[in-house]
Amino acid sequence: MPKVIFKCPHIKGGTERAASHLQNYVEYMSTRKGVDKIDPSESVLPATKGQRQMVAQILRDFPLSRGMFEYEDYHASPTRGNASEFITRALEENYDRIGKRENYLKYIAMRPNAQRMGPHGLFTGSDDHLVLSQVADAVAHHPGVVWLPIISLRREDAARLGYDNAERWKALLSGYATEIAKAMKIPWANFRWYAAFHNESHHPHIHMVCYSTDPSKGFLTKQGIADIKAGLAKEIFHQELTELYQKQTQRRDELNVDTQTILCELIEQMSSGTIQNKRIEELMSYLADRLRFLSGKKQYGYLKAPLKAVVDEIVDELAKDSRVASAYDLWYELREEVLHTYKDDLPERLPLSQQPEFKKIKNIVIAEAAKLSERQQIFAPDDQQEVNLPSTQEDLPSSDQLSLLLNVETDAPPEPFHKESSDAGVYMDWNERYRKARRCLFGSKDQPQDFKLAFALFEKEAQKGNALAMYDLGRMLTDGLGHEIDMQAAHEWYAKALTAFHAVEEQKKNRYAEYRIGKLYAAGLGCEQNYYKAAHWFQLSAKEEYKYAQYSLAGLIRRGYGVEQNDRLALELYTRAAQQDFPYAAYELGRMYRDGVGCSKSDAESNVWYRKAFDGFLGLEAQSHDDKLQYRIGWMMLHGVGTKKDESSAKEWFEKAAKLGNPYAQYQMAQIILNDSSSPHTQISQAIMWLSKAAAAGQDCAQYALGKIYLNGHGIGKDIQKAVELFTLAAEQKNSFAAYALGKLFLSGNPTLPKEPATALKWLTISAELGNQFAQYQLGKLLLQGEEVPKNVESAVRWLTTAAEQGNQYAQYALGKLYLLGKVVPPDREAATKWFRLASDQGNEYAHYFLEHMDDRLGPPPAVAVISLFHHLANIFRDENQRLPSGGFRAVVDRKLMRKIKAKKIAQGHKEDDHEPTMTL
Repeated sequence: MPKVIFKCPHIKGGTERAASHLQNYVEYMSTRKGVDKIDPSESVLPATKGQRQMVAQILRDFPLSRGMFEYEDYHASPTRGNASEFITRALEENYDRIGKRENYLKYIAMRPNAQRMGPHGLFTGSDDHLVLSQVADAVAHHPGVVWLPIISLRREDAARLGYDNAERWKALLSGYATEIAKAMKIPWANFRWYAAFHNESHHPHIHMVCYSTDPSKGFLTKQGIADIKAGLAKEIFHQELTELYQKQTQRRDELNVDTQTILCELIEQMSSGTIQNKRIEELMSYLADRLRFLSGKKQYGYLKAPLKAVVDEIVDELAKDSRVASAYDLWYELREEVLHTYKDDLPERLPLSQQPEFKKIKNIVIAEAAKLSERQQIFAPDDQQEVNLPSTQEDLPSSDQLSLLLNVETDAPPEPFHKESSDAGVYMDWNERYRKARRCLFGSKDQPQDFKLAFALFEKEAQKGNALAMYDLGRMLTDGLGHEIDMQAAHEWYAKALTAFHAVEEQKKNRYAEYRIGKLYAAGLGCEQNYYKAAHWFQLSAKEEYKYAQYSLAGLIRRGYGVEQNDRLALELYTRAAQQDFPYAAYELGRMYRDGVGCSKSDAESNVWYRKAFDGFLGLEAQSHDDKLQYRIGWMMLHGVGTKKDESSAKEWFEKAAKLGNPYAQYQMAQIILNDSSSPHTQISQAIMWLSKAAAAGQDCAQYALGKIYLNGHGIGKDIQKAVELFTLAAEQKNSFAAYALGKLFLSGNPTLPKEPATALKWLTISAELGNQFAQYQLGKLLLQGEEVPKNVESAVRWLTTAAEQGNQYAQYALGKLYLLGKVVPPDREAATKWFRLASDQGNEYAHYFLEHMDDRLGPPPAVAVISLFHHLANIFRDENQRLPSGGFRAVVDRKLMRKIKAKKIAQGHKEDDHEPTMTL
């Protein structure tokens, strides 16, 4: 094998000692005298004791001398001649460390065996005559670094290739000097070099002196030395390397054929089941399962150490196969055959998983595992959707109590109204003071709103025993109108009102008192909520054709609260109340005919009742200016129900009700502002103010919406803890959306809210039980995956089915996949088709795909993934073998590392494009 040895010591100039040393080196290099000649008759005798001691001393002092040709010869044959050659060359190459007296440059130019080109042997790239003393002086007084390269060949290589004379070396170095300058980072205009050829008997060699006329320029790294050496090898052994590359090309072609044959046989055998690698199958299945829960890029560099170790083990398992091992050995032999030309010590062979040239296989392993994961994955990858509350009152999630309060919104007395009293000193009386108090509460044309005066008047009436005033005091204390909110005092006044109504009714049957008693029981005001008692009192009043009681009783029957659920009976009661010009009942009839509940669906009939309801609400509001009526009117105008759609007017009605403290109107005002992208910042602040008031009043939807704002930091800054507090308040009122939001928060976790799967499970379960389809889906997913909570397949399928039946497309897709795969549930093609079709109808692309590929193989199973890996590996071997160009083997450097090195050098003052060249032969 041809080989070149290149060494490059250097001396830092700028001191008197260095100048003397450099001058000595130049003279020594040109004029060394007194060389002992070896008698040919003695050259084959064994080395003397003194020579052996000198060799040992040199190896201790200069261990790198072991890499010299002369030492190789001496080590192979320890004769006197070889010992003399080694001692002479070793001392010569280390002159920069031991030479102090002789003129080194003169030595290399004029010593015996130095081929002269005039009075001395010194030459450079030009044909100008060199004055030895001038060159020696210039080198001696150079203030920068001076490099002293030595290039050595074996005698047989030098003779065969023509490098046994100074002219041939001058021609070589004159053409190659630019590459040396480039490797030394010296601009060509500043580069100076001189050389002399020593035609030694065994190993002819060249001594050089190189430096930059600009002392601030130039530095030589190990990579630079390797580049110079590789380039010299390419120039010197060009012809022989060409022949070598031709042989390598032939061997590569043979290797490609052999490798392809082997790998194709392997793939064929594995496809037929005659060869399997269970360990790789297990590792691929494990990796696929882990990748399902991995966010971000699924590439080797982005994986955490444990998963990287799994990928490495898979690659090394691949390498254990005898066919792959043989191909890898052949690839390494080709690589080392080229590297050996310019490397003394070949690097240790790496396992396949650590070989940079084969790192592509790692990402292929990950890609195959991801395919395995995707095809077997139950849940769609984009199922994380933003969930917001519906904007209409009819669909607002609320507790049973709030729902009933919304439906029972009038306390208007029958006309004429007579004072009803009891022996207990309590009474019901719509007297002038009580009526004035109501006018102050709601406002009128002649009486502006005055909450404090209303409160004072109600208080006087209540203290005198008026049950009506007691009830209104409780309401004002609850809403904070004319007085600070005081729930305890409010409860006490509600309780007094209930007792007073009972006393009045016991004294004399009164359908109005019966209605008011039923209302208090239904809402749980001043007592425990009791729908059974409420229905009883409403029935007593309804029998007397009292429209308010008929309406309230219909609401209980419609929902099955305290009585048996019956839509037809509810429709009948609503009709009887509506026929008495009661707009609330007319509104409910409009809804029932619209939806076909308790009757045949009829848009015409629905519109008739909606129009009557709207006109009736306007009439009632003109009399009482009640905030609940104002909210109703605003909602109907906003959505065009019973009237023309008019958002501007709707907003005015909502604002009136909001100012009266109606939390639903406050919530609606905020929604209108926040849903308008053009709303100015001042209105955004106002919307947040309305939400805050509604939330403080206990409106669960406002609490949820405000929590979302704090969660996302829109307009008021992000505050996760505040969001959690608001969500919790709403969730405790059975707001399913708030409970769902809490579940998602505790499931995901963040810096201010640690991940708590158990807490997440609790809130998701509450939300799911309240009928929230999004929570049902997430709960089913959580229980089926069994990653963060105990796995429960039966419950998971039940919740997924419940969500799917409500139209959740992701739950429908998941069920389709479950029944298609048939792993955790029995396979059911019909059920799979049904759920895929429902999801596809909603635009689910994943479901649409499987509808069209029901008969495709649901793989690839791990065994097929292993076969695919072998196929990819064959392609990588083919690519790698083709990467050995005619110019040699190209070293591959990690891009990230290259960027770091470049940044570091720029920080040290180097130019941006001043980086290491690619190493080639």
